[in-house]
Amino acid sequence: MNAFLGIDTSNYTTSTALYDTERRVMVQQKRLLPVKSGQKGLRQADAVYLHLKQLPELLEALFAQEDASVAAVGVSVRPRDVDDSYMPCFEAGHCTARAVAAALHVPVFTFSHQAGHIAAALFSADKLDWLERPFVAFHLSGGTTEAVLCQPADGTPKVELLFSSLDLKAGQAVDRVGLLLGLPFPAGPALEALSHESNRSFSIRPSMKGGDCSLSGIENRCAAMQMRGEPDADVARYCICAIAAALDGMTRAVRMRYPDLPLLYAGGVMSNSDIRAAFTERYGAVFARPGFSSDNAAGIAILAMRKAGQS
Repeated sequence: MNAFLGIDTSNYTTSTALYDTERRVMVQQKRLLPVKSGQKGLRQADAVYLHLKQLPELLEALFAQEDASVAAVGVSVRPRDVDDSYMPCFEAGHCTARAVAAALHVPVFTFSHQAGHIAAALFSADKLDWLERPFVAFHLSGGTTEAVLCQPADGTPKVELLFSSLDLKAGQAVDRVGLLLGLPFPAGPALEALSHESNRSFSIRPSMKGGDCSLSGIENRCAAMQMRGEPDADVARYCICAIAAALDGMTRAVRMRYPDLPLLYAGGVMSNSDIRAAFTERYGAVFARPGFSSDNAAGIAILAMRKAGQS
């Protein structure tokens, strides 16, 4: 047995991944949950149903693509590694993982969605050795905007919250501004492409409380810009620049507390090429490759491999 299966059922993406340790090959099958045009998102009940519908199709495609014996199954069962972290959509993946593991007579290991993002970013950047040392990870997505201290613990990152958004999350800001501009959901790629049509520069002072940020003003400012008739490209560019300014404020606060720790940036919002280029140059930061920034199960497969090695 030489492969590890990962399953992740986040709020908007059904993801499966298989990592073959002998050939060091990661294959993925994932699919966005369908969101009707004009809607901001999905009800959890709808997300659970859609995950259960998509998981068999993705697993069939995954194993048709990669013929390997599975040694263990990993699955995300909660958004974050805290006691009250829960979303029903993760139950779809958890139930499927348990069924697959039982049928194959292999162990199943559970992780948080956030830990999966961190591991996927490290894997894609060839930095899995960081799991044996302290580092700081930034996780920016539709449900999370956080900086966390990561320390090694039984092959998985043990996280401690350092700073976060006090209101709107970065991915929510992106999607709400995208909806305002008539862009498809989720809006990240389309908003970035539209922002590149603007040559405007902005001097933005982020709303910070210590190392925590507030992002709710971004949506209001973008709505006001649109009402004044400013070009959509400028609105898109402001949104991204404002998120980058808040992220820079969080990063500077982390640097003051932990000046020597390496920095990792993960999550769907971190697939933005402009933010990636700026923070790589400014802070020597490490980013996930775009295919491993958005929701995926690759990190869960890696964590299952590491957990199996510890058991």
